[in-house]
Amino acid sequence: MSSRVVYAAAHVVADPDDVTRLDWDATMAFRRHLWQSGLGVAEAMDTAQRGMGLDWPTAAELIKRSAAEADGGLIACGAGTDQLAGTPTSLDEVIAAYTEQLSVVESAGAQPILMASRQLAAIARDADDYHEVYGRLLGQLSDKAILHWLGPMFDPALTGYWGSEDLDRATETFLAVIEANAEHVDGVKISLLDAEREIQLRRRLPKGVRCYTGDDFNYPRLIAGDEHGHSDALLGIFDPLAVVAERALARLDDGDTAGFLSTLEPTVALARHVFEPPTRFYKTGVVFLAWLSGHQEHFSMIGGLETARSREHLLRCYELAAELDLFPDPELAASRAALL
Repeated sequence: MSSRVVYAAAHVVADPDDVTRLDWDATMAFRRHLWQSGLGVAEAMDTAQRGMGLDWPTAAELIKRSAAEADGGLIACGAGTDQLAGTPTSLDEVIAAYTEQLSVVESAGAQPILMASRQLAAIARDADDYHEVYGRLLGQLSDKAILHWLGPMFDPALTGYWGSEDLDRATETFLAVIEANAEHVDGVKISLLDAEREIQLRRRLPKGVRCYTGDDFNYPRLIAGDEHGHSDALLGIFDPLAVVAERALARLDDGDTAGFLSTLEPTVALARHVFEPPTRFYKTGVVFLAWLSGHQEHFSMIGGLETARSREHLLRCYELAAELDLFPDPELAASRAALL
């Protein structure tokens, strides 16, 4: 892609014989599928069940393997603090945990994504604490990082991130942190499912700092942009939509914005269904669609998360995806959906 920088946040495939482990062959094969579709891979993010089954040692191995497989493909990897047990007693503990994970990402040769931290949300007293943590972390990096603002609809433990439950106040702190560290920030991923807030925020970003939309409800028009600019993308929904996204983005690269929108907008109904509340369980639909599409041989997830959505929800995922002609082998998809 030449007109936009686009990442798909990739899911992981559990080992069907022991769902506490990963099926590494299938997990890596899916990443190759994303790269072959012209998308970057956003690795070890919440789509990969960070904080919902994927522990840090496995995430670290995933980061190393994916970075080694990239072979020139775009890759950025999530660094957080999820190796900490319980609530930390100081900001120094949070910074040390972030630093450990950032070292793994940078040593692997990948771009770091500073994920929102449950532990920081639990201990931070005010906006100044966020300034201190992010300032110290960004100042030590050798590469520019992507900052991730993951809203509470994706993870209730992140309520009040950036020092306030008031999103206007939180936005001001977020922008101030970026402004103070702009030379170390490649971009920001906004996952608030609020298109107007994202548009207003991206217009205020320092020059050279990208806005990566994480809005799985409104992505076509956010990526298309307006006379004031556009969003790049880092989206969980592009995991199942990689082939459609590739077609749409090719039209955008050709200057055909109308064609881009006409290709991608029909996918929004599926995205809104997959990400319906409780939004954090969207991973179940993503993995279900990967199974129907033949990217893995089973529908089992780490921690049994395949049970997080109802049979009716999953069958509607199938119906909406079939209407989009999303499945490489429609007969296989139909036969697997029938097993429900």
